[in-house]
Amino acid sequence: MGRRHRTPPASPLPQRDGIDPVRLRLPADPGGAWPTVRDHLVARFGSAIGAGRVEAMFREGRFVGADGPVAADEPYTPGRYLWFHRDFAAEQRVPFEIGIVHRDERIVVADKPHFLATTPRGSHITETALARLRRDLGLPELQPAHRLDRLTAGLALFVVRAGDRGAYQTLFRDRRVRKEYEAVAAYDPGAALPVTVRSRIEKEPGVMAAREVPGEPNSESRVELVERRGGLGRYRLLPATGRTHQLRVHMNSLGLPLVDDPVYPVVLPPGPEDYSRPLQLLAKVLEFTDPVTGEPFRFESRLRLARWPERPVPQ
Repeated sequence: MGRRHRTPPASPLPQRDGIDPVRLRLPADPGGAWPTVRDHLVARFGSAIGAGRVEAMFREGRFVGADGPVAADEPYTPGRYLWFHRDFAAEQRVPFEIGIVHRDERIVVADKPHFLATTPRGSHITETALARLRRDLGLPELQPAHRLDRLTAGLALFVVRAGDRGAYQTLFRDRRVRKEYEAVAAYDPGAALPVTVRSRIEKEPGVMAAREVPGEPNSESRVELVERRGGLGRYRLLPATGRTHQLRVHMNSLGLPLVDDPVYPVVLPPGPEDYSRPLQLLAKVLEFTDPVTGEPFRFESRLRLARWPERPVPQ
């Protein structure tokens, strides 16, 4: 018979700023290296935050077990669950609000602004769409069904109840969601559009830009010119796959890099966010059949791309 996995107990700590506490399970200690809980946590986290900070967290009652705060000198018990909240560095607030396009008892469809990450990652923790929505809507179980790049604005689907998340994630995994994007890039009369771009895209950890490499294609995007105004074009982008930076890579490969893209074709040096120059890419349409109710949905973003002129430019 297979080994049974015990379901972890519910966290005794509430969320803080929309962020779940860290849960850890104490591993086996065959050599007896950790007589106390403190010994293990210093060995585990001391190099990252310092042994003194671990000691201070014990004094502040920050490490909690299922029965309450854990004392530093408690005997080490393999398999025991502990929880604690990380210390978050101060984050600059992204000065744009999240729009709510749709909300019911199962899902929230949000209009995510440019510069706001979808989920906590790296240096973006509390200033993320997930953390903000959990706080603002009072929905602690809220989870994303997919991810939208931080610099891209537009529609993002979130699931209200944890038990429903898998059904909606499966829609995206199985490509049963029609996604339509809008982009602004230079107009090139020599570009043969519409066109379907297929290529192999790879992105190395720690490297900002993804790249196209020889090999079996793993990405596909259809690119259509919707209209032209002066030297700019407004494009409809229809991704069939969801590789990192896929649409930006494909537009760049066509010689049509997106306006105000800080990565393609040239990676700009790091610096403060320039909120006046957002990437001109918008997740405009999400269309799918609800996996729980069978109801057909079509949502359209209420945002617009700032670099597309309000009025036609004289030709």
